[in-house]
Amino acid sequence: MWLEMATDEMLNAAVTWKDKVWNWFADMDMWQGVLISALKILLIFILTRLFVKVIYRLIDRSLERREKNRLQMNPRRLVTVGELMKNVTSITANFILLMLVLGEIGFELGPLLAGAGVLGLAIGFGAQALVKDVISGFFIILEDQFAVGDVIQTGSYKGTVEMIGLRSTRLVSWTGEVHIIPNGSIINVTNYSIGNALAVVDLTFSQTRRLEESMELLKAGMEKLKQSHPEFSQAPNVLGIQSMSSSEYVIRIAAECSPSERTEVERLIQTFAKEAMEDAEMGRGTAVSR
Repeated sequence: MWLEMATDEMLNAAVTWKDKVWNWFADMDMWQGVLISALKILLIFILTRLFVKVIYRLIDRSLERREKNRLQMNPRRLVTVGELMKNVTSITANFILLMLVLGEIGFELGPLLAGAGVLGLAIGFGAQALVKDVISGFFIILEDQFAVGDVIQTGSYKGTVEMIGLRSTRLVSWTGEVHIIPNGSIINVTNYSIGNALAVVDLTFSQTRRLEESMELLKAGMEKLKQSHPEFSQAPNVLGIQSMSSSEYVIRIAAECSPSERTEVERLIQTFAKEAMEDAEMGRGTAVSR
């Protein structure tokens, strides 16, 4: 008796479940709503992809125009800026796509957006320095403030730029120290590589030496320097008297060069000027001995 009652209950439950499944599958209003939601989701996906492609094309064209306007624009910088802007566009578009799809499925977007806002605010407060560094690095790259290989000075740090990242910049000083500087702390920058540098050497002579003789001596030494180093397009310029006192006068020599070579050029000028003076002293001593 008990077994028969249990069997009847199971049969009734199975029939009821079957009827519910059949009614669910036969519910045309439900399927119509599912079809409309699926079409909306497909349309949202297509429009999002089209939006992303259009923004990508605008970014590429904008950077191409910027590259043509700047003769010395670093191609790596353009690639970095372009990829960053595309990533931001893709993340934003995908987030909006996800929210719209969840809304079509039936999720309540209000509590979800509120939770995302609180989470983003917490992350923002916890990573203020990081966000500042990234934003500063983005504008350093976008505005072409300096490039890899430039000689710059920011604050008390001076050196050659070895790497530019979104978070930090790496400088190598002429003595070999490596400085890693967060981009957010880079406020003022002096770029010595925008144009040619000027190597300047001041040489002191006694008033007992005639000015014309000293000038001719130095000009001969600078011509010899140019002949020994073909990379110089012209000989360093002997400008003339820079300052004078009762016992001595100072003659200035200047030469254009790249910022990274200024120290070496100044050494070469001093070396060939000293050799020219030594040769003159030797010639004078030989003439006296005769």
